[in-house]
Amino acid sequence: MRLLWLLLPLAQLAAARPENATNDLLWGAYRPNLYFGLRPRLPQSLMTGLIWFGTHNYASISKARHACEQGDGLDSYTWTTLDPRQGGVQVLKDSQNNVELTTEFLKVPGGSHGGSWIARVKGKPMDPTIPSSISTIFYLGLEGLGGLDMITDEDEDGLEGPIEFAGSSPELDEFTVRIVDGSPNNQGVTSGPYSDVFADRIGKSHFFGLRVNNGDIWTAKDWILQNIVKRATEIVQPYQDNPPPPDPSFVLQLSDEVYSASNLYAVQKTFEGEFQFDVFYENGEAAGKLNSDVMDEGVSNLVSTFDQRFENVLPTSSAYPTAEPEALDAFSKAVTSNLLGGIGYFYGTSIVDKGFAYEWDQEDDDDSDEDEDDGGRPTSGARLTEPRALFTATPSRSFFPRGFYWDEGFHLLHIGQWDNDLSLEILKDWINLIDDNGWVAREQILGEEARSKVPAQFQTQVPTFANPPTLTMAVTAFIDRLKSQSNGPSAADLGLDFGTPGSQAAFKAEEEVTNGSKYLLHDHALEYLRSIYEPLKRHYNWFRRTQRGQIKQYGRKARSRTEAYRWRGRSEQHVLTSGMDDYPRGPPHAGELHLDLISWMGFFSRTMREISEFIGETDDAASYAEIEKAIIDNIDDLHWSEENQMYCDAGISSEDESEHICHKGYLSLFPFMLSLLPTDSPHLGPVLDLLRDPKELWSQYGIRSLSASHPEFGQGENYWKGPIWMQMNYMVLSSLHKTYAAQEGPHRERAQEIYTELRKNVVDNEYTRTGYVWEQYDSMTGEGRRSHPFTGWTSLVALSKHACHTRVADTNDTFAQSSQKATNLQSILGAMITPVYLIDGDSIHKE
Repeated sequence: MRLLWLLLPLAQLAAARPENATNDLLWGAYRPNLYFGLRPRLPQSLMTGLIWFGTHNYASISKARHACEQGDGLDSYTWTTLDPRQGGVQVLKDSQNNVELTTEFLKVPGGSHGGSWIARVKGKPMDPTIPSSISTIFYLGLEGLGGLDMITDEDEDGLEGPIEFAGSSPELDEFTVRIVDGSPNNQGVTSGPYSDVFADRIGKSHFFGLRVNNGDIWTAKDWILQNIVKRATEIVQPYQDNPPPPDPSFVLQLSDEVYSASNLYAVQKTFEGEFQFDVFYENGEAAGKLNSDVMDEGVSNLVSTFDQRFENVLPTSSAYPTAEPEALDAFSKAVTSNLLGGIGYFYGTSIVDKGFAYEWDQEDDDDSDEDEDDGGRPTSGARLTEPRALFTATPSRSFFPRGFYWDEGFHLLHIGQWDNDLSLEILKDWINLIDDNGWVAREQILGEEARSKVPAQFQTQVPTFANPPTLTMAVTAFIDRLKSQSNGPSAADLGLDFGTPGSQAAFKAEEEVTNGSKYLLHDHALEYLRSIYEPLKRHYNWFRRTQRGQIKQYGRKARSRTEAYRWRGRSEQHVLTSGMDDYPRGPPHAGELHLDLISWMGFFSRTMREISEFIGETDDAASYAEIEKAIIDNIDDLHWSEENQMYCDAGISSEDESEHICHKGYLSLFPFMLSLLPTDSPHLGPVLDLLRDPKELWSQYGIRSLSASHPEFGQGENYWKGPIWMQMNYMVLSSLHKTYAAQEGPHRERAQEIYTELRKNVVDNEYTRTGYVWEQYDSMTGEGRRSHPFTGWTSLVALSKHACHTRVADTNDTFAQSSQKATNLQSILGAMITPVYLIDGDSIHKE
């Protein structure tokens, strides 16, 4: 029994490992919540991170940079180039510390354990007329089985020259890590009061090693800064009453100690002016030692190949002429790189409450998937799940560094255009989260590090709560790419119409497939679609079972007696599950029906039909086609308001009768945005009227989320009550471009005009006014709002040949050098010791 207990965690970890753990996607900047952090796609393994702070005064250590925080006030941080299979270049501008940092990452293939890599950190003053004093700390920690040792001989006064570590783990095998200075480097301040006292430590690298518990490497910054502050607190004591104090760079140093069995190591370097250092990770199977020349040449080639690939895959300036083509291209490359730089690997437990339900949802308990006690009553209370793994893009590195179902489908549209197979690896990880009942949580808050960024009230997930099934958008985009690979005569010529159940495409031969995508080959495509079909089918049936709405109970007339839907889990003021949190709805009621959800289900049905056609499930394809038609019929029967000439939610009146709840905005456009309306629909004209009316949804910056004439426009939280959301504008543009402006119909010419106008409005908005792209935009001024950088679905601006002008405003933010040292060093340093970390022998705990 004890042996089984010991092996159980190992079995869980093995199940979380990616099947292709040895490929070129094993390593990456998969800690997107950090300004720079590397890790492999392995549950417990080696992780690295970068910390920096200014040494122009003592208080600056309290603002040490590590995790992406909007409160840090960085001018910008952006991946200018990033290909997850090769590496990338990131530029971080920190005017408060007068430093522009560049982090470069290069993968070096070889061996059977993910290859080797090089990381380079370099910096220069943003304002060369002002001193730039910076302390950098690069750390590495190993969790799980294996070991990590510092093999460079220790010295209590610090080290000169390279610092080397050796480690091993079951997944990575043996490896070494070397940290090597570049040339030339200015190793910090060397003169000033008391420089003779600290002469033995000035200009050296300092280090620290300690043992932390499994699962706690993510707290490395706390341990590292506590070590610096604890040492500094003791050192500054004699100088309290004897100003001026020593230069902060003489005092704010790691202790040069390594505790036995350490699994977390930090190396600190302090610089004045320009600097550079390299970190070489060498797999045990590497052919030879890496050096800076490899990095120089590799990064140059990386940037060149990235630019060439971008022009082939996502051309911008040529597709959308502009007076600033270079700025346009640079912006589009940056938003693409930042979307890719937001990809992370997460592993850990979730919090789930299977028994929670609002009162208007409780009558549906017989449809729920709750556990029951011995009396048949649903159990309740939040509980931790088994740990799960997820490879996913993230909406915002600073504010939402975790997986979001609602966002991910949009992310994968862009990622799939760049790298088809990468998008499918991410999609497969999400599909693997679908449980036996067909549910997947709308927020993936996996592990303590992810939970540390989420308010407690939003951490718990409920298995009856859904989210827009946008993963289906990624599937349909993949199928579209498959169709575009057809070779020779058209599918129709060959009798292989994609609308016919059981049909399959003729694909290009392997050597003809573009971008090296194996999943665009027929056999691999078929295998992939078959692998995701059953869990997606389970997920689809979960939606139809748990989110079904009521028709006959309220005398509603519809051609289908089954196809109606409502979001479970809404509160009085919010429908978080819909993705449009505070968008106006009617009062919560068990009988309400939601237009956006039935539209999503129509799109989901269409997707399932297309998959089943590809894999030859002809009976299923026919069934999905029937459901799709029934849904489209019921959208008109249940949600079209002839009086208001718009699509609306349906609610229940005080007389207990069905009525339309009409709020002009994004909601009203859903059948149109998902291309569910026929091009000759009598309702298409009024929809286009609403869309194009400046008094309603139209603005010079894009389509508003709520009509400007609505009494709640811009009120309350003002989250979905007026601001412009880029992914919704993309959906409008996509439906116009692919359907209503492309296919024959009475409104085709008008759709073409609206498409051209809207695209110009969207792309002409000043996205980089402050060096960031934003979560949403003000519909009156076009200015960015809410979290930033938000290079999740906002990056869709670079997709489908939609380009944008860019303008970087002048900034008045300058580095304010402190003219005097802190007057009470003890109080500043003392404030940093919260909580106190006590080192007792080889163990560490909080007090």
